[in-house]
Amino acid sequence: MPRDEIRNPILRGFNPDPSICRVGADYYIAVSTFEWFPGVRIYHSRDLENWRLVARPLNRLSMLDMRGEPDSCGVWAPCLSHADGRFWLCYSDVRRFDGNFKDTHNYVTTCTSIDGKWSDPLYLNSSGFDPSLFHDDDGRKWYTNMVWDHRPDRTFFSGIVLQEFCAESQKLLGRPKHIFPGTELDYTEGPHLYKCGKYYYLMTAEGGTGYGHAVTMARARSIDGPYEADPSGPVVTARDDPDWPLQRNGHGDLVESADGEFFLVHLCGRPLDGTRRCTLGRETALQRLELTEDNWFRLQGGSHLPELAIEPPTLRLDEPVVEVQRDEFEADELDSVYQWLRTPYPESFCSLRDSPGRLRLYGMESPGSLYHQALIARRQTDFVFVAETAVDFEPDNFQQMAGLICYYNSRKFHYLYISTDDDVGKHIGIMSCEADPTSAVTFPIQEDSVRVPEGPLIWLRATVDHATLFFSWSEDGESWHKIPVRLDQSLLSDEAGIEGGEQFTGAFVGMSCNDLSGSRKHADFDFFSYTGKG
Repeated sequence: MPRDEIRNPILRGFNPDPSICRVGADYYIAVSTFEWFPGVRIYHSRDLENWRLVARPLNRLSMLDMRGEPDSCGVWAPCLSHADGRFWLCYSDVRRFDGNFKDTHNYVTTCTSIDGKWSDPLYLNSSGFDPSLFHDDDGRKWYTNMVWDHRPDRTFFSGIVLQEFCAESQKLLGRPKHIFPGTELDYTEGPHLYKCGKYYYLMTAEGGTGYGHAVTMARARSIDGPYEADPSGPVVTARDDPDWPLQRNGHGDLVESADGEFFLVHLCGRPLDGTRRCTLGRETALQRLELTEDNWFRLQGGSHLPELAIEPPTLRLDEPVVEVQRDEFEADELDSVYQWLRTPYPESFCSLRDSPGRLRLYGMESPGSLYHQALIARRQTDFVFVAETAVDFEPDNFQQMAGLICYYNSRKFHYLYISTDDDVGKHIGIMSCEADPTSAVTFPIQEDSVRVPEGPLIWLRATVDHATLFFSWSEDGESWHKIPVRLDQSLLSDEAGIEGGEQFTGAFVGMSCNDLSGSRKHADFDFFSYTGKG
């Protein structure tokens, strides 16, 4: 039976900065991935409700290498479009975040099929981030991005610039023209251009990507302006309603269905009850838009607040997407649900062949390294979940560790690991970095490390209930021993540890192996399971 509503968010967990396009009956959404490799995730749907991951285009060295890039840098705000029989993908690779400067390099890549081999990227510019490409109906192409202004007497967000892009010469033409300074909300970014009737429309994100975030709209008779902002204010925002379930609403993109219905995708966040912390990161929501009699795009119903559920489009339904909950590592390639950090060389630390039926990780640098971590993880997509694995690991010294990790970034993680030392022998410990700006870690069971037997497998479990995390272990996968230490899962959020929530990813859970001695001691993981409970 067809459902009578689509509930938000449509992409749960860390899936921010959505860009949407339609090709015939097919819809595609591209989202940011920041420091996680491969770069950009593209989802497909025919009903705007059921979405399947179909492409991770920035998947090789010639396209992306983020080793050494700080947390929350890397791939920002992709723009996905389709024209001339090809998909076009613009994106930023951001290499510096803190301070007055941002090193933001913008590229475009193309492919004739969404899941094919995308072209090596073409460099465009570095004047700011959030690049976007608009294909006009006269065949011309127009490129926009926000401009970053490092000068001390200016706002960092200097507005939106426009430049023509020539596909034949593969160059930007002429000088960039400043077409929109933004509104009083400031932090103007995320530009997308559209043409509808007699107007060009410019959608932007404003107010910062925290709780003041908003989607705004401006329009002009000519592509290069002047653009006037919608006098009614933001198209969508919850900045004035702190109790609304969907917060941080902004960075949107518009799509028109085949039968003329308008929809908006935008990022959002769902804070844990009683907190301003979003452990699921910035997710993607869907709204219905209408074009008013005076030619403005507004949410259907007239409110600025995002709807928690909307009426589906008048299209046939896809089959619901069912995720595999338990991975026995029997495939030839790692499932696309997983990602790793920064490096384009996963084969340097990860193998499904060296121990068939298991995932082998070769120990790399420390937890929190910005260069070479042996960490394979998947997004947390539920407030309540259980994750399990079983690991065969025989460490030779205290510098070798392997286990189950709940990870946000280099300064926010909880790690249930197996190691050894001269006093205790082989044991289980917990290491946490609790949003400490110095990256210092704590060892909450240091005095009570759990001695474990020598043997082929130790089972490990993470049980998360909103803001609470408990770790457990087992010798056989049947009888479990809960470690009586309550860990704060809410620390694995954008907002923890830095004022204003100026971090942009989400919580992951997965498998890690570290060898600080440099001998690359390996660990074999027998399976990995994730069971979401809401």
